[in-house]
Amino acid sequence: MSDLELRRQVCFALYAASRAVTDVYRPLLDELGLTYPQYLVLLVLWERDPATPTVKELGAALELDSGTLSPLLKRLAAAGLVNRRRSARDERVVEIELTTAGRAVRDRVAEVPRRVAAATGLTEAELVALRDTLTRITATVHQQQRGN
Repeated sequence: MSDLELRRQVCFALYAASRAVTDVYRPLLDELGLTYPQYLVLLVLWERDPATPTVKELGAALELDSGTLSPLLKRLAAAGLVNRRRSARDERVVEIELTTAGRAVRDRVAEVPRRVAAATGLTEAELVALRDTLTRITATVHQQQRGN
């Protein structure tokens, strides 16, 4: 058996699983007028509410650069879910604040994680173990990249 077989590649298993899970999210979020990346941004904002994180802080939490994040935030602002404003302390810094509508969406998406979890066929304990393993992989790879 060769190490160069597709089915033996961890990268492909991660890629295929990620696409499959994202495909479960898509119709659930479409009903709410959200994309998957917008949902992730809102998750961070809900966690930090009532604080107003900066674009840089959101990017760090989501592991996204500002070039990717800025268009997402513009669309969320156009939808009335967030406000973007320049910091009074430093005009170069943009702060992101949930609107009342952005807070209200949280109640409408409350069922999404349970529905996605059910679609995986895994138990809660298996999902937690998988999440923890993936988090550990990400941290280890980032640490090794910084060390090189």
